[in-house]
Amino acid sequence: MTMHIARLVIVSLALALWPGLALSQTPDWIDGLKQGGYVIVVRHGATYPDQADTDPLNHKNVAAQRQLNDDGRAKARAFGDALRKLQVPVAEVKTSFMNRAVETGTLIGLGTVTQTLDVTEGNQIVSPNENTRRAQALRKLAATNPPAGGNVIVVTHKPNILDAFGKDWFEIKEGEASVFKPDGTGYKLIARVQMDEWSKFAAAK
Repeated sequence: MTMHIARLVIVSLALALWPGLALSQTPDWIDGLKQGGYVIVVRHGATYPDQADTDPLNHKNVAAQRQLNDDGRAKARAFGDALRKLQVPVAEVKTSFMNRAVETGTLIGLGTVTQTLDVTEGNQIVSPNENTRRAQALRKLAATNPPAGGNVIVVTHKPNILDAFGKDWFEIKEGEASVFKPDGTGYKLIARVQMDEWSKFAAAK
């Protein structure tokens, strides 16, 4: 019993001296994001798993696409709120033409959303050459320096991310972000973050 009490006293003293140990910490790379110069590639938010894209060549037919669910919408809003609280500047938001990506980018609420075929899901409905082109385009986006003082958010799809960055992304989850540091010709992966983790970083600020 005496030894148990002694351990409790030691732990209590440690937490008193280093209160940050009791809290989740904001990663060091967040400070880099505050200065700009990063590309955040996001798989669109959570969707209804019983839905399918039944008219995939017609991007304007939103009713025939898999949609964000309520959790996906809520976490997209919370992601944007967290970036604002963390004072992370966003210069551009680029998305796929698919509505679940457009809606994710719009709900983040950090600027005008620009849609591009370069990050739109092609998979089995476009030629292998076009899928290769889109993978190359996404890698180029990850390697391109953002406007000075800002970051770029790209909202895309699992097949695009997997084709561009490889098998390590095979189990990428809806809403997951990959944070890249570009240098103009290449890029370095800094972190992979689930969408609900951004709010925890902001709360620990």
